[in-house]
Amino acid sequence: MTWGPLLLAVGALAVVLPSGWTRRMPRTSPVALGRRITASARRSPRRTVAGGVATAATIGLFAGGPVAAAIAAAYAGLAGRALVRRSARQRAAKERAAALDALASLAADLRAGLPPASVPATGNRLGRLTASVWHLAERTGAPAADLVERIEADARAADRAAASASAQAAGAQATAMLLAALPVAGLGLGMAMGADPFQVLLHTPLGAACGLVAVVLQTAGLLWSERLTRGAAR
Repeated sequence: MTWGPLLLAVGALAVVLPSGWTRRMPRTSPVALGRRITASARRSPRRTVAGGVATAATIGLFAGGPVAAAIAAAYAGLAGRALVRRSARQRAAKERAAALDALASLAADLRAGLPPASVPATGNRLGRLTASVWHLAERTGAPAADLVERIEADARAADRAAASASAQAAGAQATAMLLAALPVAGLGLGMAMGADPFQVLLHTPLGAACGLVAVVLQTAGLLWSERLTRGAAR
């Protein structure tokens, strides 16, 4: 037995599990452990993706050798990256919805002649625009309610346009995912015909070269299609 798989397994566990888990394990339920790991993934998504890649590489190394480890690591990295980006998009959408609701509330308060509950934040573009309107109204006495309502209307119109563009680009993204899954379907078809494609793919020089080149091309194609769809949404 070689030491490589064992070292990879230990490294994967060290990255995925939180610090001091051996002392807390006897008093921690599986649900609480899952919540702790989820919270750790939210705090450091890159570390979590690295742990998933190391775990997938370890499993692939035990199951099929170094070629399988490289392929599993590549697919795990793509999946982890997609999950992290999806979580970031959901978090950004929630923050933007909260910011738009705050703008609507601010405009209503200004229309009613009430003082705003708080000074607008300046962390993003909406916050900077609203803060500029706020300072302008304080210095010149300009009607801030009209300007705030205009900012909100423009932001919601931009969100609708971005949602429409994302919906139109969803077909191209689905096509890219389907094309990326075709090699897996080909392997399944080969096994159904009685062949052993994994033996050739993982344990012969020509098969290993073909498998690694295919993974590189698939990764480049998925990243390229993602860049195109993201540009269309912007």
